Amino acid sequence: QVQFVESGGGLVQPGGSLRLSCAASGIRFRLYAMGWYRQAPGKQRELVARITNGGSSTNYADSVEGRFTISRDNAKNTVYLQMNSLRPEDTAVYFCNSPGTTGPRFDAWGQGTQVTVSS
Repeated sequence: QVQFVESGGGLVQPGGSLRLSCAASGIRFRLYAMGWYRQAPGKQRELVARITNGGSSTNYADSVEGRFTISRDNAKNTVYLQMNSLRPEDTAVYFCNSPGTTGPRFDAWGQGTQVTVSS
């Protein structure tokens, strides 16, 4: 079955950096665009970064543009999110999935990884 396992979160001070990883299984990973989503307390889950199946094109939400970088390794079925210049408003649980035209492509979600930005 489809499974996503996110890791790499933690507590970081404003201005700091983290690198998130998401290992996918149960899908033909190289065929799918992948994305990172986040959900802050009391807010809806939002897509913050997207990468095409081959990795040649990326898109970002305005709130993270220039600070976050999404990448992937199709040989390892893994997608990454490098987060720099972190801000308190980046605090959320981060998840990965494949973004489709009408929303996340897969119903399965991982446990997510908590990112907390605080001094």
